Amino acid sequence: MCRKSKYSQEMKIRVVKEYLSGNTVAYQLAKENGIGQETLRRWVANYQSMGVDGLAAKAVNAKYSAEMKRAAAEEYLSGKHSLYELQKKYKVRSDHQLRQWVQCYNSHRDFKQPNSGGAIYMAQGRSTTLNERIEIVSHCIAHNKDYGETIERYGVSYNQVYGWVRKYEESGLDGLIDRRGKRKDESCMTEVEKLRAQLKLRDAENRRLQMENDLLKKLEALERGRDED
Repeated sequence: MCRKSKYSQEMKIRVVKEYLSGNTVAYQLAKENGIGQETLRRWVANYQSMGVDGLAAKAVNAKYSAEMKRAAAEEYLSGKHSLYELQKKYKVRSDHQLRQWVQCYNSHRDFKQPNSGGAIYMAQGRSTTLNERIEIVSHCIAHNKDYGETIERYGVSYNQVYGWVRKYEESGLDGLIDRRGKRKDESCMTEVEKLRAQLKLRDAENRRLQMENDLLKKLEALERGRDED
């Protein structure tokens, strides 16, 4: 099964070949076809590393080994290759994936702790209070949604943490309140308690954004350094 693409494979091939012909600049070609320059760059990288298959509709849930992810991150951080070059070398369709691997590597996280089903995600759930859920969600968000580390730290299941984070993102603090049976008294928080909880969660969001901004600045600095060489 493949994800539907906004653009046909035929259109991608035409645009890429036109770019590689050298008869037009990337900016003008992207503008004429209603795409971004980064999109064009990604198509070219995919075509050069995988041929026309690299421009086909993307298969769902492509698998990459932990060793490959680590190698790609280390090569990028060593300054040997740009994201564009590594995208072609490892046949990765998007530099967004590479950026995620670099972020994971910089955070000293184990690539074998998946966002896709390792043993740690089989941990059993447990009963929690509202304050515990607020603490757990705040920690998870502040640490860039590192579910594996959060599970180990608080002894809860992946389904619990993922569900709480999703509910918080959809409904705010109210999404963490359990209104079932005897637990319905959780909704009786005072205004001061609600404000404290909201501030804690907002602080976690701000810390996550700061982490992302710091990493982005580091990646941009590395890219500028390569361009100057």
